[in-house]
Amino acid sequence: MSPHATGRRRVHRSVAAGVPLAVLAALVTAGPAAAGTPARDAHVTRTAALSDIPLGTFSNGLLPGTVDDDRGVDLGGIGSDIYPAGRKGEFWTVTDRGPNGQIKVGGTKRRTFPVPGFDPAIVRVRVSGATVKVVQAIPVTTSSGKPVTGLPNQAGRDEAPYSYDARTPLSYDPNGLDTEGVVRAADGGFWLVDEYGPSLVHVSARGKVLARYVPQGLHLTGTDYPVVEALPAVLLHRKINRGFEGLAQLPNGDLVLAVQSPLSLPDTAAGEASRTVRLLRFSPGRKAVTAEYAYRFDPVGVVDPGEDDTSELKISSVVAVGGDRLLVEERTDKAARLHAVRLSRASDILGGRWDDAGTSPSLEQLDDPAASGVPVLAKRLVVDLGTVAGVPGKIEGVAVVDHDTLALANDNDFGMTDGADAFDAQGRLVDSGIETKITYVRLPRGL
Repeated sequence: MSPHATGRRRVHRSVAAGVPLAVLAALVTAGPAAAGTPARDAHVTRTAALSDIPLGTFSNGLLPGTVDDDRGVDLGGIGSDIYPAGRKGEFWTVTDRGPNGQIKVGGTKRRTFPVPGFDPAIVRVRVSGATVKVVQAIPVTTSSGKPVTGLPNQAGRDEAPYSYDARTPLSYDPNGLDTEGVVRAADGGFWLVDEYGPSLVHVSARGKVLARYVPQGLHLTGTDYPVVEALPAVLLHRKINRGFEGLAQLPNGDLVLAVQSPLSLPDTAAGEASRTVRLLRFSPGRKAVTAEYAYRFDPVGVVDPGEDDTSELKISSVVAVGGDRLLVEERTDKAARLHAVRLSRASDILGGRWDDAGTSPSLEQLDDPAASGVPVLAKRLVVDLGTVAGVPGKIEGVAVVDHDTLALANDNDFGMTDGADAFDAQGRLVDSGIETKITYVRLPRGL
């Protein structure tokens, strides 16, 4: 939060990469679950929040000298995903690409990066009562140990990066990652997903990128780590800023990757109007995609009553719940619903006509994919989080705590807002006041 916020504490101690960060633990008390909530309904049982940790202190403690001016921004964005860390109340989380926003200049929106030296990090946290404590942080680095950064990769494909006031162009970085999902790998490292490529990223236990798997034909060059073109080329048509968002690990070790939004096939307009999005199954052993599935959103007004813009629909989390079963989160920024699906061989569309960008109409253009012979995944509503009192907006991380309890993490966007008023006349953040929270929700019946 900004230094102008009241009733909050800053912590200014340094951080050591990959070692406990209890010195940066933060305490913020959040409201209790709504009184009188019927036991038969899903309800919040605990909410914990992270208080102010200056982003410069955090980043420079991991990789000294990466941030010369954090512009009053605090650590945030760790709600991009959440994954159980093996101990009660502990979770692995991951930041996204860092503070960013949009400012319109001359009628055109520009993507701003107010802290361009920020490096995405894997962050282990502990929930204790109303406290979220950072106990470990691991910077994501290149093969030579340099920060990957969160800057866009390729001119002409990714948004052009600008300074905090949208006046000064910044350089692209082919190493840059917009990390959005995390699971623990069998080798003790981690798997992450990224929106830029979109890509699947394998990193070591110390955060070094071992391999980045990208779509065939991406032609990403100049990286300081191995790049493997192992994903279907059709993913080159991902919507800008809507690449891979969800990542799940099935019991057999396979990974499930969710594209956040429908592909822009054959064009942007088709993608904006579509309700059909894709999931991929990836085998770490074979280092290859082994299946692809079509997932169908509910109408936007069902997910978020009062919303009428279909392009607001997105997947932000997929979670394994045993066998080939998943929870899939459909959301807008204000509402979210979790559906259960089962992945089956009969639903696999990998390598067929729907992976051909020349197919017309495209998968994304079909008003009724099932009627056109597409084996759309069947789904069952588990919980409508928009009806559960105490659940924050913009939930991006979901983890299973036990048979009937979920842990939810929201993305607070580092306190950023869009527009020229995001920073004051001195170039300091005008904080949104939105906190990073982990919220426990108990379901009326087991998963």
